[in-house]
Amino acid sequence: MKQSIQLRLGQQLTMTPQLQQAIKLLQLSTLDLQREIQDALESNLMLETADEGETEREGAPAETRESERQRHEADAAVDAEVPAESNALPDDLPLDSDWNDTYDGETSEQYAGPSAAAGGGSDHEVDLFAQQSRPQTLHDHLEWQLNLGHLGARDRLIAEALIDAIDADGYLRLDPAELLETLDLEDLERDEIEAVLHAVQALDPPGIGARDPRECLLLQLRQLPAETPHRAGALMICEKLFDALSRNDLDELRRHTKLSDLELGRALALIRSLQPRPGALMSEHRPDYVIPDVLVRKRAGSWQVELNPDTQPKLRVNEDYVKLIRRADDGAENTCLKTHLQEARWFIKSLLSRNDTVLKVAAKIVELQHDFFEYGEEAMRPLILRDVADSLELHESTVSRVTTQKYMHTPRGTLEFKYFFSSHVGTAAGGECSSTAIRAFIRKLVAAETANKPLSDSKIAGILSEQGINVARRTVAKYREAMGIPPSNERKRL
Repeated sequence: MKQSIQLRLGQQLTMTPQLQQAIKLLQLSTLDLQREIQDALESNLMLETADEGETEREGAPAETRESERQRHEADAAVDAEVPAESNALPDDLPLDSDWNDTYDGETSEQYAGPSAAAGGGSDHEVDLFAQQSRPQTLHDHLEWQLNLGHLGARDRLIAEALIDAIDADGYLRLDPAELLETLDLEDLERDEIEAVLHAVQALDPPGIGARDPRECLLLQLRQLPAETPHRAGALMICEKLFDALSRNDLDELRRHTKLSDLELGRALALIRSLQPRPGALMSEHRPDYVIPDVLVRKRAGSWQVELNPDTQPKLRVNEDYVKLIRRADDGAENTCLKTHLQEARWFIKSLLSRNDTVLKVAAKIVELQHDFFEYGEEAMRPLILRDVADSLELHESTVSRVTTQKYMHTPRGTLEFKYFFSSHVGTAAGGECSSTAIRAFIRKLVAAETANKPLSDSKIAGILSEQGINVARRTVAKYREAMGIPPSNERKRL
């Protein structure tokens, strides 16, 4: 094989550390960004918050002007060392998010607030032990009530085994007969287990320890006072006509109960007021906290978009350490200070670039979805990432990063950026209608329907077609199920 030297021309994208940092900050959520800023403040001695700097320099106005001049000189020196294109986002970055991305709830559990993450003072102190404490679970609640009772050692052992077999919904998923083989007790019989089970089912919340939905509803009805209106009719329906109740077969219920429409309707209303999953009342799920990145307000007849000032602190370089760099020699300590200074400048510039990109994308979304902010979901227009990217001359991957786990606070609620992007269907006039608007139309039609004659999916599709929206029946069914609306036969009421 003969060796030779050849000259080739080509383009290559180099992911510099500055560019990697800018991309990383751009795709972080607000809570993740708070943690990233806190880590930078702890690891880089050059970074400080504006509040810290003002406290240290209080009472020295003459030196402030000189420090500002030196800070600007340091900015120019660092800018000269860093290539101009190092912080520019390339146009051919691949998409790294999907519409099915979910919010990471674990982040919120460690969140201590924007001021705490920024290194705030005593006004924002947080009890770390209170945040890390485990909430009371359903099993803890049941065992606490068990300790208040007067069960014997043998019955208590059976009761604890039954409680351990209760799932998060409050149902007993273990056949009592299986405890005969599990518990090492002499002369243990099924009747004894059933007796202890009745004691467990008498605990709070009502309906706990049931083996099926029918038994769950019966337990709750039997714990109601005897003088509760329509309790007898509800008990009769759950005991003898539960299959007809599950099918919402009103004709069969009316025929077998011999109740009038008014009495039957009120008995069914009492049953619907019960809790089919009693364990959900003691859920271990912690709420996910959302902090909006931008605020949208209407001022002087126009919609204004601005960054949320509470999402991040105002960072700047410590001016006292900048002075030390100029006074020191080229030793190892001074080299370390210069490195920290350069990293601090890059971090601040990446933050400013992130804020600018988020604000531009949010403003463009508000501009394109102006009718939504004025009139609501029914006026939502179809929108895709490419529409925003082309308008702002950004790459689609950049817009994808900005719209992932970013939220805006509006008069219509706190909404994720991706909420404003939806698919579309054609209209009779040749235009387009977004799927969000179609869902709003379906929700409005269902809310206004007659209780005893609910609208079927075919009827809803026909009404939408009359309004010029061409949508198939199966599409209506898909949107209805996505919104958690039951079918027409289950929505029928007296």
